[in-house]
Amino acid sequence: MERLLVLRLEAHGCHAEAVLNGVPLARAGGTQQVITLPVHEYTLAGANEVELIVQPAPAGAAAITPEPHLADGKSWASLRLLLPRVGQVAHPTVARTLAQIDWAPAADELYEAPVRLRRTADLPIAFPHWRWRDAPPIADTPTLKTQVAAYLLDIAVGLARGDPEALVQAAKLRFEELATAYQRNLADEVGRWRVHVQQLHAAMPLKPALPSVASLLLRPVAGGRLLECLTPTGEPVLQSPVAGGGRISWPIRLAAVDGRFYVLR
Repeated sequence: MERLLVLRLEAHGCHAEAVLNGVPLARAGGTQQVITLPVHEYTLAGANEVELIVQPAPAGAAAITPEPHLADGKSWASLRLLLPRVGQVAHPTVARTLAQIDWAPAADELYEAPVRLRRTADLPIAFPHWRWRDAPPIADTPTLKTQVAAYLLDIAVGLARGDPEALVQAAKLRFEELATAYQRNLADEVGRWRVHVQQLHAAMPLKPALPSVASLLLRPVAGGRLLECLTPTGEPVLQSPVAGGGRISWPIRLAAVDGRFYVLR
């Protein structure tokens, strides 16, 4: 693979969220003003919906009514889909820009936040037809959160024991599509991931918070075809302290088909 499709999100004096094909992928602002990440597994052949949300509501919160603000002339946000060569910096000055959205109101300009800016981008890249596109919309039933919490609990218990197999099996389809998306060997990718989890556990036993109905927030994404599993504060529900004082998280986006859950992203 010579080139890598990368999303670059910048937010200065504000917070901003990037959404690609209905999936929120990154939030920037505050101490983290720039975020870049590869996005092959969320990208479609042909038309892609790109969205920049300025001053978004907290992840998983109900939609809020836009409120008026006067711009200070210093705040701005931008979203780019870039195509740098592998090993090259993902920056507009050195990489080809395939899509862009900018927000930079002049001083004293009136605007309403949250600001939602959308574009459709036709990308000249032949991506496979990802499974998440065909997943059925997930109905919000009275038992849904209980079922998801139980499903995630088995994975969390495995991680707490230093055993990655429950997550490997749950995310089998995700690993397959990631290997395809980035032209990597599936067995090598899964093997590296297993070793990484085991090394983390050996350095400092993993202690993910055990998912429960009370600690779980389900955020419908991709048109309701996937459920993003979050804490009430909007962080991935599967996370653990690690040696050195940091944290590691395992983002989970589930599909539900015929009463069974699948980690697709």
